[in-house]
Amino acid sequence: MKIKNSGVTLIALVVTIIVLLILAGVSIATLSNSGGRNNTKCKRIK
Repeated sequence: MKIKNSGVTLIALVVTIIVLLILAGVSIATLSNSGGRNNTKCKRIK
């Protein structure tokens, strides 16, 4: 009898969710005006 391993493993699911959470956190931080570096660069250009 062969057991087929078709489907997503729990480890792959957890890794994917962690990566998505990190990307969401980075994008929210850059979109909000809480980043000190971004504000100083914009002020220098203007």
